[in-house]
This record gives sequence, structure tokens and C-alpha cells, in this order.
Amino acid sequence: MRKTVLLLVPALLLGGCTWGITPTPASREVRTAWNGDVSGCHDLGKITVSVLNHVGPIDRNGIKVRDELQVMARNEAVGMQADTIKPLSQPVDGSQTWGAYQCGTRPLTPATGQAPAGNPPAASSAPGAFKTYPIQGG
Repeated sequence: MRKTVLLLVPALLLGGCTWGITPTPASREVRTAWNGDVSGCHDLGKITVSVLNHVGPIDRNGIKVRDELQVMARNEAVGMQADTIKPLSQPVDGSQTWGAYQCGTRPLTPATGQAPAGNPPAASSAPGAFKTYPIQGG
């Protein structure tokens, strides 16, 4: 019995790496300006979000942490009535600052057609339009 408990505790702790951070239905409409071009948009302020980037001595997957930070920023942007967010800094110790903007229906055009290193390229539904999807799994 004791050996079973000793094996289950680490498995449950590591299984907690799927923190359940999910986009709200409204936040799925919030765009991410990976190229940083928000000219012509109205600046609504800054959003700072944070997640755990390690569990005890174990570092969490960096891509998963970045994805969760983006989802949280998009969720917060809805409360500010923003339709676009842009990263203002790189993630540091599980925390990141984002800008929130109201751009209306102005399409975001990619500067190079690629997302920055460490971020997945967005799925395109129309030329020049980007949509991001959360990474599934742990």
C-alpha cells in the first residue's frame, strides 16, 4: 500500500501540468498581433498575466507556458473590450506583459508571414488573417 501511494503522488503532481487554462468563447475572437503592427489601433492598456513555470524542481514545457500566457491574455482582453493583443515582453519566470488594443475590423498583416521563435505559426483561414489555437496535451 505504501509503495502504491509513493508512486501515485508524483504521478498526480505531474498530471497537474494541464492547469485547465482554456479560452472563453468571447476570447476566441481576440487576435494576436505577433508582428507587433497595431498602427491605427486604439491602445487600451497593458495586461500582465502569469502561470506556474515549474512544479517543485521540475520546469514545465516552455511552449505550454507561452500558450497558457497567451490564452490568459486573450481572456483578460475581453474584459477590456479589446479585440487584439500584442506581446510587449518575453515570458520571464512564468509572467508576461501584453498590450490590449481595439483595432475594429482592420486586418492584421504579417510582416514576415511567420510567428516569432517559440510561438507556433497561426492557422490561416483567409489571406492575411491569422487565428491561433491552444496546444493540447501536457
